[in-house]
Amino acid sequence: MTDARETAASEATPAPVPLLDPREGIPPVTASAEALAEVVAAFAAGTGPVAVDAERASGYRYGQRAYLVQLRRAGAGTALVDPIACGGDLTSLGDAIAGEEWVLHAASQDLPCLYEIGLRPTRLFDTELAGRLAGFPRVGLGPMVESVLGFALEKGHSAVDWSTRPLPEPWLRYAALDVELLVDLRDALEEELRSQGKLEWALEEFAALAAAPPPAPRVDPWRRTSGMHKVRRRRQLGAVRELWNARDAIARERDVSPGRVLTDAAIVAAALAMPLNAHALAALPGFGGRVNRRQMDGWQAAVDRARALPERELPQTGASPAGPPPPRSWADRDPAAAARLSAARAAVSALAEELNMPQENLIAPDSVRRVCWEPPARASAQAVAERLAERGARRWQIGLVSELITEALGAVAPAAED
Repeated sequence: MTDARETAASEATPAPVPLLDPREGIPPVTASAEALAEVVAAFAAGTGPVAVDAERASGYRYGQRAYLVQLRRAGAGTALVDPIACGGDLTSLGDAIAGEEWVLHAASQDLPCLYEIGLRPTRLFDTELAGRLAGFPRVGLGPMVESVLGFALEKGHSAVDWSTRPLPEPWLRYAALDVELLVDLRDALEEELRSQGKLEWALEEFAALAAAPPPAPRVDPWRRTSGMHKVRRRRQLGAVRELWNARDAIARERDVSPGRVLTDAAIVAAALAMPLNAHALAALPGFGGRVNRRQMDGWQAAVDRARALPERELPQTGASPAGPPPPRSWADRDPAAAARLSAARAAVSALAEELNMPQENLIAPDSVRRVCWEPPARASAQAVAERLAERGARRWQIGLVSELITEALGAVAPAAED
């Protein structure tokens, strides 16, 4: 028997309206310098914020370049721009809208690929981050549009190969709909944040995102190979590094995802086995089937290079620590630090729950760990605030948590002295 309360709730909340087509239809793909110039002129003449989105070919192509950029602005409509066909440089478009507010969803995911093609905002509004700060339980674009605006977006093409040409019409429809209601969502979330007293916090977050430099290349990216925890010996680590670098060079040359050249699991299997020849290598998981003899010889050469490395050139078993050790080891290594971290985490967690936002948005967990591992010589709110600021914490975050963390440090100080 259906609960009467469930029936009442379902009747009170209308079903979302499926959003099937863009208001002005699917625009043609902008794929020439002449067409791009028309888009630039239209968006320069438009008014209000600019909705921006990008589609990549993750899992298909090398790197994270944008293969389609979607934009929408009042007075300009929607544009679907092929940055590859336009020469890989959309600086003219970026310049035309640089001073306007850009509206993105999960901006940190799209900004790096937008930077590569000359698109960089000076002001932005991130609807995903706004949803987090406002306390929404699900902050994907589809759930946000549904819960805030009452429309259902079709999300079936998010993981397709966007380097495909020509792009199928259903994919283009999906891409256009991704920016169709983005400004409407922005406006509704602005009002929600204002009503909760969090709008200024959000604006600080958005300003920090817009001002952040492009991400620096990772140090020793090969250490992120999935399954690395199984590799214990330095020479085996050397084999992972040699195989990873060989795979990366091939993937870059072919413009394919590295995982399509050789899987991480295969790299780890070869490093653990350290086969003596290509025949032994071919018997390992991931090296059979379509791997031809020439490729097999190349992978074996990488293993042989690792075997021949002198000891001084072998990688260390752990990446150089860039901060405190894992918290699970604190109780043994520094019980006082473990107590400080436990108290600080509890205080931050309680405040995050009170404010109805994720803890990691209230303050970066790594910043809390660093302050607790090496607290200021004199635990004061000012000293803690300075430490947090050094780690990139925003003013609103510092204002909310510096006193709490200071109290946590002070609460366990006597125990630390004992």
